[in-house]
Amino acid sequence: MKDDKGFKGNKRALPAKPCAVCGRPMSWRRAWAKNWDAVLYCSDACRRRKGGT
Repeated sequence: MKDDKGFKGNKRALPAKPCAVCGRPMSWRRAWAKNWDAVLYCSDACRRRKGGT
C-alpha cells in the first residue's frame, strides 16, 4: 500500500548536487521536481550572496 503523505524511503537514493555558492549538498525535494535542473542555490541566503564573494 502506497503512502502519499511524504517520502518514507531512503534519502540517499535521491539525487543530490552541490549549491553553486556554498557547495553544500542539496537533496532532491518534491517542490523542485519540475525544475530540478534549474535549482542552483540551497537557500534564499545563498541566492542573495550569489553575486557577492
